[in-house]
Amino acid sequence: MMFFRPVFALLFLACVSMGAAAETISPNDKTEFQRIITGQITAFRADDGPAAYDFAAPVIKNFFPSPEIFMQMVKQGYPQVYRPQSYNFAETLLDPTGRPTQNVTIIGPDGKTYTAIYTMEKQPTGAWRIAGCAVVEIPGVDV
Repeated sequence: MMFFRPVFALLFLACVSMGAAAETISPNDKTEFQRIITGQITAFRADDGPAAYDFAAPVIKNFFPSPEIFMQMVKQGYPQVYRPQSYNFAETLLDPTGRPTQNVTIIGPDGKTYTAIYTMEKQPTGAWRIAGCAVVEIPGVDV
């Protein structure tokens, strides 16, 4: 069902407009973003839904209330993130609302190159979680 992709894109945009803005991104935060994203991709590759789901922010968990529903959405709408051939971390930026984003260059299972833009959200406990992901194909850079 392609329903999930537009829904997740809308959820991503909603997440970008919510929450407290971060003023700077520390080197420790960048390292943590990369650890979290790597952990989630590793969980996707292992088909470990509960582990992948643990990296999601509450706003994602509210929209996809179980690891099974979350994994179904990722498998159907985000095959590049679910089964990347490879990935490399690119720049870490603040979006227009001040929320941190981590860009990741991904070679998808189809051999095409994509940028995955992960929005990160700091939890009341101080832990970071993934609050959204938008995937954009980079035309003309296929493997």
